[in-house]
Amino acid sequence: MQKMLAATTHIGATNSETTMEQYIFKTKQDGINIINLKKTWEKLVLAARAIAAIDNPADVFVVSCRQTAQRAVLKTARYIGATPIAGRFTPGAFTNQIQAAFREPRLLIIADPRADHQPVTESSYANIPIIGFCNVDSPTKFIDIAIPCNNKSTASIGLMWWFLAREVLRLRGTISREIEWDVMPDLFFFRDQEREMLDAEKAKALENQKTEGAVVGQPKEEDWNEQTNPDWANEPTPAGGMPAQAAPAAVQAAVPVADQWNAAPSDWAAESAAPAMAQPAQQWGGASSQWQ
Repeated sequence: MQKMLAATTHIGATNSETTMEQYIFKTKQDGINIINLKKTWEKLVLAARAIAAIDNPADVFVVSCRQTAQRAVLKTARYIGATPIAGRFTPGAFTNQIQAAFREPRLLIIADPRADHQPVTESSYANIPIIGFCNVDSPTKFIDIAIPCNNKSTASIGLMWWFLAREVLRLRGTISREIEWDVMPDLFFFRDQEREMLDAEKAKALENQKTEGAVVGQPKEEDWNEQTNPDWANEPTPAGGMPAQAAPAAVQAAVPVADQWNAAPSDWAAESAAPAMAQPAQQWGGASSQWQ
């Protein structure tokens, strides 16, 4: 019951068929019908007993046209030995003896009576008993054993096929009821490969962006012990050049700074006046400097 509640097996549709009203436990205020899980389990055990009564398991056909239940159909057929028909059902497979896909099943199991209406109609022509997983709004015409459940949810329909396969194996004596079945229900759930690949690519791209942002945004650590005796005299100037190398300590000590300024005195006024006197005055308009 906990597995059914976790997989929303008890959640039915808003509309309901007259023949399915007996499986409705109550109706919520928002109009959603709640399926009686006690009757669901009883009909599931009844269907498993009908399947286990077939001598040749290959004569049991499991059919699903919906993509969300195809994986569950294939897994169920593998474990109970049935014959799967997953995907499009070829019209005339149960009635037309000429075509190569003609089959004569003794029992048919379908995942959705509304989606699998073609095999249901052909089985009614050949008098083949039908077991179907029906929601409260599913048509039950030609359905001999209707298992009420939520057949629209991916987890719910996968769990119901898992329950059916496990109960059939227990009735056959293949597995014990005292030991838990080692097959997980997740194997029967539908998996969208394209969506999973896109999600994986998005997650990988997001992780790469976070990694790059962390590397770029991380400040560079300064190593103060890298250069113990820096040469400040050889540091580049703001203009981009390098200053002249400093004189040795012995030369600097021998020549004091005051003697350097007094060694070569210069007359700044005479130097600035000499270029001005060298250039003659330029006269405009000939010899006369008077403007008429």
